[in-house]
Amino acid sequence: MNDKKHIRPATPEDAGRIAEITVTNYRVNFYKFFKNDEFYFGELNVLDTAAEYTENSQELLETYVYDDGIIKGIIRINGSEIVKLYVEPQFQSLGIGAELLRYAVNEHSASWLWALEYNERGIAFYKRHGFELTGEKMIEDEWVPLVKMALTDTKEQI
Repeated sequence: MNDKKHIRPATPEDAGRIAEITVTNYRVNFYKFFKNDEFYFGELNVLDTAAEYTENSQELLETYVYDDGIIKGIIRINGSEIVKLYVEPQFQSLGIGAELLRYAVNEHSASWLWALEYNERGIAFYKRHGFELTGEKMIEDEWVPLVKMALTDTKEQI
């Protein structure tokens, strides 16, 4: 799949869709590990998340969307770090995440990220695309264990 033409910078008009994809992915992929109702169904919501993507906000300026008429995935890149990569669950396993990752590496020289330590599926995805665990770990927000992954070789792997 070579759909770089479907990847574009996010705009303020995309904020609602970005928020939907982000919130849905957090709930589907991470709630099962933390079972924190207050956070996942209170604090984490579409309206507040969308509000982060205002005109010229850092979040908006760092975000790119996969849009083939419908925004199906997002990636946020800060320097060489991949901050977020989410695909709407209904569109996963269609190559959209791989295309977003390829874009980040090839167009923005992204080369590392933090992944949830429990997210075996996500870690396996990154490994298939040339990233490896570095051995570095951190705890985010006092309770979220993350592992660092870095691109191990050239862009050719992506």
